[in-house]
Amino acid sequence: NLSGEEEGEELFGENFENEYRSIPRLDVYEEANLDSGEYDAISPGARAAAERELRKRDRREALAQGRTRPGLFYDESEGDEEQPLTRTRRLGDRSGEEGMEFQEGPEVVENLMDMKGHSVREWVSMAAPRAEIKNRFKTFLRTCVENGTCVYKERIQQMCEANKQSLVVDYDVLANEQQTIAYFLPEAPTEMLSIFDEAAKEVVLMLFPNYERISTNIKVRIAELPLMEELRSLRQLHLNQLIRTTGVVNSTTGVLPQLSVIKYNCLKCGYILGPFVQRLEHEVKPGNCPECQSSGPFDINMEQTLYQNYQRVTIQESPGKVAAGRLPRSKDAVLLADLVDSCKPGDEIELTGVYTINYDGSLNKANGFPVFATLIEANYISKKDDKTAVGKLTDEDVKQIQALAKDDRIGERIVASIAPSIYGHENIKRAIALALFGGQAKNPGGKHKLRGDINVLLCGDPGTAKSQFLKYVEKIAPRPIFTTGQGASAVGLTAYVQRSPITREWTLEAGALVLADKGVCMIDEFDKMNDQDRTSIHEAMEQQSISISKAGIVTSLQARCSIIAAANPIGGRYDPSLTFSENVDLTEPILSRFDILCVVRDTVDPVEDELLAWFVVDSHIKHHPLNNPLGEGEGEANGMDVGGDAPRPPPVGMTGRTGVEPLPQELLKKYLVYSKEKVHPSLNRMDQDKVAKLYAELRKESMRTGSIPITVRHVESIIRISEAHARMHLRDYVQDDDVNMAIRVVLESFVDTQKYAVTRSMKKAFGHFLSYKKDNNELLLFVLKQLVSEHRTYNRNRYGAEQEVIEISEEEFAEKARQINIHNMATFYNSEAFHSNKFVYDRKRKLIVQNLL
Repeated sequence: NLSGEEEGEELFGENFENEYRSIPRLDVYEEANLDSGEYDAISPGARAAAERELRKRDRREALAQGRTRPGLFYDESEGDEEQPLTRTRRLGDRSGEEGMEFQEGPEVVENLMDMKGHSVREWVSMAAPRAEIKNRFKTFLRTCVENGTCVYKERIQQMCEANKQSLVVDYDVLANEQQTIAYFLPEAPTEMLSIFDEAAKEVVLMLFPNYERISTNIKVRIAELPLMEELRSLRQLHLNQLIRTTGVVNSTTGVLPQLSVIKYNCLKCGYILGPFVQRLEHEVKPGNCPECQSSGPFDINMEQTLYQNYQRVTIQESPGKVAAGRLPRSKDAVLLADLVDSCKPGDEIELTGVYTINYDGSLNKANGFPVFATLIEANYISKKDDKTAVGKLTDEDVKQIQALAKDDRIGERIVASIAPSIYGHENIKRAIALALFGGQAKNPGGKHKLRGDINVLLCGDPGTAKSQFLKYVEKIAPRPIFTTGQGASAVGLTAYVQRSPITREWTLEAGALVLADKGVCMIDEFDKMNDQDRTSIHEAMEQQSISISKAGIVTSLQARCSIIAAANPIGGRYDPSLTFSENVDLTEPILSRFDILCVVRDTVDPVEDELLAWFVVDSHIKHHPLNNPLGEGEGEANGMDVGGDAPRPPPVGMTGRTGVEPLPQELLKKYLVYSKEKVHPSLNRMDQDKVAKLYAELRKESMRTGSIPITVRHVESIIRISEAHARMHLRDYVQDDDVNMAIRVVLESFVDTQKYAVTRSMKKAFGHFLSYKKDNNELLLFVLKQLVSEHRTYNRNRYGAEQEVIEISEEEFAEKARQINIHNMATFYNSEAFHSNKFVYDRKRKLIVQNLL
């Protein structure tokens, strides 16, 4: 369009010079904003000071307008302002010398997720993404705030106060703040963790500039990785990934120095080569000497080479998590730097680390070349012990525990909560509860050690749930180890010596009692053990140590554990006409080491048998998978409470047998952990005369009856049990109630082990002790059942058949009641316990009638 072109502005033509003609009106400066004055020459120092002031002014204006943010961990000072200039000038000089174009740094990556077709490992190894990840992680450490406080600033401060080099970072928090970095971390853990270590070191040195003198490296530890992998599920796809697994430490090596940064000496010219960074996968060796161009030989420079601590541990699947018919798998893990000695054999740990391959010559020899062994390079270890469990208790849990301790009947509630899917056996449940809480260990002056753990022996007829009690304890106790008499040998219980596969030296491996240190060791079929094997645990049960003198190794190992054992009598059934030592094939030295002996007798009682059968059938119905869609109440296997709401009406008296509400099993675990860690009862207010008189009487009765021997250990048992009872109530001091309960438990243990003929006279002699904290109705019911049993035996012998109706004179019953100082029986006749056992009181005939129909 020519007309349009003619109307436009002509830039190049015949008249373009007209654009540069002079216009005096416009060719002058405005006087308003013009400084036309003259100034003297300024010195370089004054000029630098003026520029510094101008920079400060510009920064204040930018902060006021929100265009930038101040330094977070350091105060801005003149030295900080000059650092970028110095660095820029230095880099500019270097680039000028090398004749290269000056660059400030790697290019800035706007979108880290855009990997431009590279794999995650290749992408994070490039300079630009690496610098961006480092900056973002430093920003995360600086700016992560929870509840108004800077989390990682506090953690860094605590780390430096303790002179440590590990900074724990929660993966969940990192994922919320920096999603991209959290995505890269499990995919390329080795590269990402090295970036994290560099960034953390820079942040630490900003806060504490001289901390490098204490620790040259800072290690970032990743905690709370969301996905938990089982040891047996680790496969090829997990290689070079960050994983989290759990298991029990089976064995550990000693702490060895590992090459970290290595330097070599050239033996021909003496030149020092290096440094070379050593990795786990292969050995780094120099090719040629840059000084004399020779290819060796080279020798390690011991002085300038840097080392780090190295330890190898074997973790094994937890026994409770192994599938049926499978053997537990194990895996080696490598602990470096400050992670060494963070766990010992027997500890149950959660391990976060990098699953990697390791060249193993023996595997190649057996299976051909391309087969590699695998191991886990540990990054973070969390132990599942009492202290960490107490640390995980919330404030609500602590308040709930302390509120429970104020309940007057908390002891009975705890006893009722032990093995809720087992009917009856209150004496065994009380013994197990006391053993779980335990007494207070003492070591006066470090010279004479007194154990605080309580040992329990269960002995009795078959079918009385002895093994089920042990299985329940395995589920609820801290550090439980379960073994059987036939499957345990002396070295398997104590410790054994074997050659280390790495160093080929003799090393000591822990047995069951050492692995159960500060826990509970359950031994089933205790009577089936060989005598030689049984004598090996004598020292462990009393001195709580195991002395070893094998293969040039002379040492003593700790075995501070409670032992709960179950044994069967000789011939299968317990004979009440014989003493305990005659019934059980156990020697006196081993029997005296048990604090509580529980005799379980399978007596015939029509009413009790009916209630027991109803309880068992009801448990089976309620725990059937089809009747329990929510998956709750796996019975004793999960320690769940079976005393819930039943769809069928229970028999009379079943619901109110104990009269107390049991605790949920999870709350019982928390209560147990809290009491063992926080409560340490002392004996300031103990009645010593009462214990001394009781000991003298028991010694006399023991010599007269020839039953189990009474030794000074039984006095210590009373002290231990009273401390455990005080701990059960979260008391700091042992009171008379605790001592009386301990005397009752020891006496019940002693009386139950007597012959049947002696038992009745002993119960009468020690009646005031045995009746402590027993309900009068419970005592009267026991007396009444004894009278019924005598009448049934008399009628069977006289008439030759069982009588369906038993009648007992009220006067005869009252005479028995007066012997235990009970005179008023009216409340007993109206009690639920009286009616639940099918008793009826006939006022007119003054008879007590039991109808067994």
